[in-house]
Amino acid sequence: MQHLSQEAWAAQLAADEKAVILDVRTEEEWAEGIIPGAILNDIYKGQGFIYRLQELDPQKNYYVYCKAGGRSAQACQIMDQMGFAQTFNLEGGMMQWRGEVVAP
Repeated sequence: MQHLSQEAWAAQLAADEKAVILDVRTEEEWAEGIIPGAILNDIYKGQGFIYRLQELDPQKNYYVYCKAGGRSAQACQIMDQMGFAQTFNLEGGMMQWRGEVVAP
């Protein structure tokens, strides 16, 4: 897992052809707006969260975010333990995100 600043996360994401954006917030938070292209997998779903991760391609690069950066860091650790090749945590999460936000 790498912790990336907002700027580094956005720049690296834009240049990454194997990128997947993963939002680990709740459905209520998701409804407030997302980073374009993100898929939802609520970390609070416990085993459901793990099942959804198992459906993903571990060879892709995952750009993970939440509201403030804590849950996404935890998600990256879990993904790393499961054998995902690359995970990137968005420092500061959506609270500090200055990029584009769209309705899900």
